[in-house]
Amino acid sequence: MGAMSAVAGRVAGGATVTFRPSGSSMIPLIRSRQQVVVVPVDPAKVEVGDVVLARVAGTVYLHLVSAVDHDRKRVQISNNRGRVNGWTGHARVYGICAAVDGVARSGAAGKSPATDPGAS
Repeated sequence: MGAMSAVAGRVAGGATVTFRPSGSSMIPLIRSRQQVVVVPVDPAKVEVGDVVLARVAGTVYLHLVSAVDHDRKRVQISNNRGRVNGWTGHARVYGICAAVDGVARSGAAGKSPATDPGAS
């Protein structure tokens, strides 16, 4: 299991995960080794421009939502350089990037799954 798959598993389990992804496909939104915070997300709430942690065709990406198909419950994932990774179903969208190097990402707030009001 790769590092991104491990992060996806933790986020899918409800954890908030802080890590430093590597790569240049998301510059300037996220630079290689910048600290990111990913929180669980309700996939039905994601919008174009959100940065999500999702599995597409067997690979886990921290990439942009480039299109949303609410009727088919899927989103299109792309990097920030114009490459489309593909469509993936809501079940494979694990989290949303809430912060980069301590700076909150606009649009991430309010997109977490509903929690049990009886839980503390």
